[in-house]
Amino acid sequence: MSGATHSASPGPPLYDRGAELAAVARLSARAAAGTGGVLFVTGGPGEGRTALLARAAYDFPGAPYRVAAPGHRGPWSAARGLFSALAPTPSAARRALRLARDEGGLDRAVALLTAASASVLVCVDDLHLWDAHSRAALAAAWQRAGGGVPGSPGRVGWLVSAARHHRFPDVPGAEAVRLGPLTTSGARAFLRDLCPALTPDPAVEQRLLDETAGHPGVLAATVRLLTAAQLLGTAPLPRPLVDDSVLGEVYGGLLGRLPAASRRLLARVAVVTLAGRTGAPGSGAAAYGAAAGGGRGARGTRPSPEPLEGLVADGLLTRRDGVLGFEDPFLGRAALASARPPTAGTPAETTAGRAAGAAALPAGEEVSPAGPGLRAGLARSEGHRADRLGPSEAVRALSPAVRGREQLVRGLAALAGGPVMDAYEALLQAAELLRERTPEEASDARFLAMEAAWAGGDVEACLAALDGGGEAGGTERDFAEGLSAALTVRLDEARGALERVVAEDGGSDDPRLLLRAGAAALVLGNTGAAARVHARALARARAEHRTALLPHALEQLAYAELRAGRYSRAARTAREGLRTAEATGQHNVAAHQHAVLALVASVEGDGAAVAEHAARALATARPHGLVQAATLAEWALARDELARGLAGQAAARLVPLVRPGPRGGHFALRMLAVPCFVEAAVAAGREAEARVAAEEYAAWAALGVDGPARAQLARCRALLADGEGPAYWFGEAVRRHESCGNDFERARTLLAYGTWLRRRRRPADARGPLRDALVTFERAAAGGWAEHARSELRATGGASCGTADPSALRELTPQQQRIVRLVASGATNQEVADRLCLSPRTVDHHLRGVFARLGIRSRVELPGVVDGWDAERREQSSAAPRPGDR
Repeated sequence: MSGATHSASPGPPLYDRGAELAAVARLSARAAAGTGGVLFVTGGPGEGRTALLARAAYDFPGAPYRVAAPGHRGPWSAARGLFSALAPTPSAARRALRLARDEGGLDRAVALLTAASASVLVCVDDLHLWDAHSRAALAAAWQRAGGGVPGSPGRVGWLVSAARHHRFPDVPGAEAVRLGPLTTSGARAFLRDLCPALTPDPAVEQRLLDETAGHPGVLAATVRLLTAAQLLGTAPLPRPLVDDSVLGEVYGGLLGRLPAASRRLLARVAVVTLAGRTGAPGSGAAAYGAAAGGGRGARGTRPSPEPLEGLVADGLLTRRDGVLGFEDPFLGRAALASARPPTAGTPAETTAGRAAGAAALPAGEEVSPAGPGLRAGLARSEGHRADRLGPSEAVRALSPAVRGREQLVRGLAALAGGPVMDAYEALLQAAELLRERTPEEASDARFLAMEAAWAGGDVEACLAALDGGGEAGGTERDFAEGLSAALTVRLDEARGALERVVAEDGGSDDPRLLLRAGAAALVLGNTGAAARVHARALARARAEHRTALLPHALEQLAYAELRAGRYSRAARTAREGLRTAEATGQHNVAAHQHAVLALVASVEGDGAAVAEHAARALATARPHGLVQAATLAEWALARDELARGLAGQAAARLVPLVRPGPRGGHFALRMLAVPCFVEAAVAAGREAEARVAAEEYAAWAALGVDGPARAQLARCRALLADGEGPAYWFGEAVRRHESCGNDFERARTLLAYGTWLRRRRRPADARGPLRDALVTFERAAAGGWAEHARSELRATGGASCGTADPSALRELTPQQQRIVRLVASGATNQEVADRLCLSPRTVDHHLRGVFARLGIRSRVELPGVVDGWDAERREQSSAAPRPGDR
């Protein structure tokens, strides 16, 4: 593509923008033809978004209206500016603004403003700076009209620009173009346009083209700072040409709008990625800066992961295979410049101070005495690429604190989307490097290493990471000591410390403290409290708009709901968590959510969903060493196989999960899977293995760290007992289930009990447990398990030939009996609801329970059931002795 201006018109010149101008021409043609539309333009700072809009407005044959970015103002302030710009007269503007406050008023307002013109092009600049209310109103109008505007017969074309990191709404038929750097020929033509009164010296021109790397904004800002003598080559050029003032002019607005924690993180990543571009082993591998917040919050919280995830989600940082980088190298250099305090002295001295700025991560940090090598490297920018910075020795020359933070972000990168034991090693190294100068950050690194080891299922590594955590105070020390005691099965010591964490941190408003309290509650086996605390952490994260923290909060809540037996809630939470994890690149969190969804699907009996979610979980969990997620996924597959009658296959899959030692399942899940293994092993004829597992489970259940454990132990003993022993143990299991929640596990016990009774040729006794199990499975939407219970119930004769057991009719509640009679007489659900002052949904719920209890399939069978019931009652009434009978 040539560097010539891509238009014969004398409008504002643009270079290398042929494709973008062609898209603008198509939009203008659609507006003139009455079809309208939307064209989104995105680009980085200084890449020419505003210039493109100016050119489009100049070239448009109709009525162009340009609307500059209004900045951060209150609701509708930006809309007020829009309508003022569009209105032909002040009175029309006021009328349009009144319409805009009504429902759908934006569409009517634009129709009014375009009434006097054949076609209109509306140029909206810097949409990312508009207030959220106005952006939502515009997006809704575009979406409703598919890009056009109702009431204006498609005569409006919208040309909308925003920063590269802004997410445009989905608009049917909308086009989008992205501005990029200029070619060498385009940049040379633009440079000559910037210097109309003189011709730069060829050597100066080449240096400008090399160091500005085709960035139009950087080129323009650099040229403005040069004198005529410097451009002509008679005075020396500054080194570097693209200095802090240039970067500040181009990128200052973008960086100034970022939170302070995000700016600090950009500087931290920049010092690693930019200083390591020459290929030192491991250089540039910084990522996942959960430590980006720098410093600590109240009561010893560890730094928040939000800054990094927000920057990755916005596209300001890239993350590939756990490695962070800058798509725009100038942004990294600008972040370094913005992190430095102003220094006095000559420009050369200021340039030589880059190393201090690179290491100015929190206040007071400094580089090592070898820093000048880094300073020289950062000052040098050679060739066409502006990112050839720094010798490899520079990284090794940094202070221990800076290298510790580099290890911290490296470790957290792997924790988010790489091998977790790599994360563990990097985080422990970070803790050692940070121990002397920043002990609080070292403590944070140790806790993060513990999380990595927990995900990897390594108890010894967890204990090693927690060793030294007791040096902190308050609940941080309680958590470290309590968790260490729990991992070494010293529960009496663990309980007091962890209960203090739940009590104190569970009342906090800090999401990070709440998540720690929820984790402590889970270790104690208090799943109800864990779910409540994690739900509160999620609510606080949402209220504070900490979007990057949401995947972790949703992961913890989904697991707590799963442990509490609230499967529908766990599924809903895991689906949301999966979306947020994938959006922020937290692939390890996404794997865990897939595993949770696989387990829920195994309850629901959806074999296809189990296979899909388990496969996706294992695809990440196996290469990344996520033993916890892998164990959950394998457990889900085994439960699905058991529900489908494949007991031998399920037992074989579960054997490695319940086996102790490093080759077994996750240490925190091993005992939880034992009841499922015992059931599968007994059905598959592997009773000896089942007995060994049940005995170990008995010792664990006695510790009291899992609510349903004693009930499930009684079920295991029932399955392994001989003679009439199962009757006692099943009864004991049902009794214990009543006080521990988890209706699904109770239904599984009832199903096993009913099946045993039927096989003992006691069909009448079997029907009650089987009906109760069926109703519970249907309430839980556990389709596969419900069908299993239904088939067992049919085998007892309780659901055959559409007949109902009279004893089951007597078990219905009075409300259910009234509903049955009304439906049997021909009433619809709505009519029954009106008659009994209920909702139709409640009526439907009662009917499904009635169908399961009576062993029938539809309301068509109810009249016969009621007639038979009434005939039996009449028979009993006529047989009863009357007063006076002798």
